[in-house]
Parts: sequence; structure tokens; C-alpha cells
Amino acid sequence: MKSTMAKNAAMLGCIALTAFPADLKVASTDVDHARLYLQQTQTGVAGATQGLSPAQWKFKPAADRWSIAEIVEHIVLAQEFMLGPVQEQLAKAPPAVDRDSKAVDAIIIYQLPDRTTKHHAPDFLEPAGRWTPVVAMDRLRRNFTQLSASLDSPGLRQHAVEALPLKAISKGEYDKMDGYQWILAAAAHTERHTKQILEVRADANFPAK
Repeated sequence: MKSTMAKNAAMLGCIALTAFPADLKVASTDVDHARLYLQQTQTGVAGATQGLSPAQWKFKPAADRWSIAEIVEHIVLAQEFMLGPVQEQLAKAPPAVDRDSKAVDAIIIYQLPDRTTKHHAPDFLEPAGRWTPVVAMDRLRRNFTQLSASLDSPGLRQHAVEALPLKAISKGEYDKMDGYQWILAAAAHTERHTKQILEVRADANFPAK
């Protein structure tokens, strides 16, 4: 009986190892990279918006394009979506299995910031003039601090949830991101929209002051 139980236990152990990969920890080098990426993108958006006048914040290059104030609001909304609902979904998600984490990491880093292809934001991430620029930038700084702190959380690779931006930029090849990748995406998304801010500033009609 003991021999049979031992065999069954061994078999279950093999199944568990097959179904749930043991190496789900984020490498320390990856954590360092993500933290540096967050710092760089925070510096980038702060620099792109520094010293803007009220007219410059509100300037819209066209009726169907966002102002800098709206772009910053969108960045903040996306960050807070990741820090709130997404983290709640990740905590309830089943274990992530059979994922090519490195491939998804690379797509986030190299393709998400690329503005060659434009994507329409979902309604809940559309700017609506919720905050003044001062309040928006304060929320932005606080969000970056929380995102950086989240990199120290255990089990960032253990669960993954649906990510429509990833599905869009990978043309359906990948559709889920784990906790680490959502943090990485927050930085990449900020980089993407910092480029958009610079596009607004480069418009011929952008106010001189």
C-alpha cells in the first residue's frame, strides 16, 4: 500500500511539474530592466511636459486628435487600470502555463512604443478632462512609484490575464500578459504616448507660449 501511495505521489509530482513550471520567478536582471524603464519613461514624460503654458496643454492639432492634457490623462488612466482592475484579475487568474514569456516581453518593449500603427483606446481609457495638469502629473508620479514597488511582489510570472493591446500588436499571436509584463507595458505605453506629446509640440500651430 505504501509503495502504491508513493508511486501515485511521485506521478502527481511529475504532473504538477509539467503543468506548473517551477521557474516562474522574474530574473533579477529583468526586474532591474523594468525598474530602469519605468524611471526613463517617467523622466521622458516629465521632460516633454515641463514648463507648458495652459494654452499649450490644451492645444489640439485637430478636432479628432488629443491635446497634451488629454494624452497625460490617458496615460494616468491606463496606469491606474493596471494598478487596480488588472492586479485584481491577476490575483484570481489560474496559473500561467505554456507561455513564451521572453517573446511577449520583447513585443512589449519593442512594438508597443511604436506609433507607426495607431490603435483606438477603449472607452474607459478615453480622456474626459478629469483633472488639471498639476493633479494629473501628481497622479502620474504616484503611479510610477507604485508600479516600481510592484516589481518586488512575488509571483509576477505565475498568472496571466487577457491583454487586448498585446493581442492587437501581435496580430492575435499572443493575448495574455503576466504581472511583470503589465508593469513593463505601463512603461512602454508611457513611452508611446510621450512620442505623441512630442508630435503635438512639433505641430506648426502649437502655441509659442
